[in-house]
Amino acid sequence: MLDFEILEVGQLGCNCAILWDTSDKMAAVVDPGAEAERISKAIDRLGVSIKAILLTHAHFDHVGAAATLQELWNCPVLLHPLDMPLIEHIDEQTSHFRFPSIKKPAVSPLGDELPLGLGLMHTPGHSPGSCSFLTETKKGPTVLSGDTLFAKGVGRTDLLGGNFEALANSIRTKLYTLPPETIVIPGHGPKTTIAAERSGNPHVRG
Repeated sequence: MLDFEILEVGQLGCNCAILWDTSDKMAAVVDPGAEAERISKAIDRLGVSIKAILLTHAHFDHVGAAATLQELWNCPVLLHPLDMPLIEHIDEQTSHFRFPSIKKPAVSPLGDELPLGLGLMHTPGHSPGSCSFLTETKKGPTVLSGDTLFAKGVGRTDLLGGNFEALANSIRTKLYTLPPETIVIPGHGPKTTIAAERSGNPHVRG
């Protein structure tokens, strides 16, 4: 059974998720957007071993600490292939928002088998390669939705590669088909549930 802890990191408040197997303490980190030292200290406190870093997408506020942590933990950084160009243009991203440049991690493509038995759902719209990760935790069925679906909100689609029709389709045909009790851990902001968003999200109705 998996457990998780969420750290809100960086000036843009990215939700960095630490997921670990309670039986063998194997773990993965999702979206380490900033504050590598703080994330590393949390890993030490939890006493877990990192198998991989996963990125829901490649916008800089979700990637910022990945290279530093990859070097520290000697682990792969996994990303959907369609978002690889965003990594290559990471300096353009940070420059556009007037943020300092960040070091690019060495990324590998997400495959069919993910660490900790996580499930993969391609949910494009916020970016071409945006993905959500599915799992069962001690708190119930859980999805890490990145910047696709928020509590009473959805990801912006005015950035490079964004497409609102694709985003809405990802939410309606994929995320909203999950069990209503599924916990949603978004890329920013508070947790929610599929039931709450399907019935009350003002941007994409179920």
